[in-house]
Amino acid sequence: METGTHVNFRALCWCLLMLLPVLLSSRPGTEPPRERSVAVTYTTVVKDIPAGTKTMQLWVPIPRNSPYQQITDLVITSPYPYEIDTGRFGNRMLHLTLKNPEPTIFTVDVRFNALRKEHIQERLYTQNATGPMPTDPDMGRWLQPDRLVPIDGNIKRWSREIIDSVGAKTDLEKARAIYNHVISTVKYDKTGTGWGRGDIYYACDTRRGNCTDFHAMFIGYARAAGIPARFAIGVSLPTDRPSGEIGGYHCWAECYLTGIGWVPIDASEAAKNPAKRGYYFGAHDENRIEFTMGRDLSLYPGQKEPLNYFIYPYAEADGKPMPIEEKHIQYRDLNTTDNR
Repeated sequence: METGTHVNFRALCWCLLMLLPVLLSSRPGTEPPRERSVAVTYTTVVKDIPAGTKTMQLWVPIPRNSPYQQITDLVITSPYPYEIDTGRFGNRMLHLTLKNPEPTIFTVDVRFNALRKEHIQERLYTQNATGPMPTDPDMGRWLQPDRLVPIDGNIKRWSREIIDSVGAKTDLEKARAIYNHVISTVKYDKTGTGWGRGDIYYACDTRRGNCTDFHAMFIGYARAAGIPARFAIGVSLPTDRPSGEIGGYHCWAECYLTGIGWVPIDASEAAKNPAKRGYYFGAHDENRIEFTMGRDLSLYPGQKEPLNYFIYPYAEADGKPMPIEEKHIQYRDLNTTDNR
């Protein structure tokens, strides 16, 4: 477990960490935000439906639109009727119901074009930013715990120790202290078991994990300090090739700072790339597609148990989870003039 002694020791290097944005990365916001346009195919293969199943349901996430992401040319290929529903936080999903299904194999393809824009919080870097402050009708939810991110006495105490150890007073100072603490004390490491669930206690105990574990810590500590923080999940677009298959998911966070608005955070990318630690406090690059927001999600029209997060297809047979082992996400870069 984390102790106050550990926090005090880390405080010795906090000032140096605060200088890293200046020393190791160029300041975001000095150039126009970058963009990337891609065509994506998301394939779900359903098989091994249990014999005798009366009702099988399938949900597949569909990327959400936002000021930083435009989804167009959505085409769905399915051998069975489906509907597209919108759940909480604006999350979209394909929903398919089969009555008395045959034990067969079928495929659902979701194709779309995505224009992704670099998300930079300009108010961190200039006093002259214009435009209204963003609002969120779910602001209260972003202060509440998740099942694997409780806001209990330990989390509140550890968050307070991090903040007090550097004398942070404003929400901006507190959020930056939490961010610096997470990226300097947690290792991106997917060996062993337990990682990937976004369990804040696992991350605090082992000091390692993947993006869900990094952002469980950041979000939990921020909420414990009274700073709204929200979770988003999607995929990273490879930067070393113009097309191919995407191997897994990626997630990130945002925190809301009074007078500034929503601040993009990517703690796991910052931990993997120290030269961009300054960049990832205040920016999300254009090499990503966001699918859904939030955790403990109830899908429309409802499944048996809330989902920890929703990036992969989910199915139930007579109300019991049914594994979807085969899914593929492929992408192809588009030119800005490509209207296909």
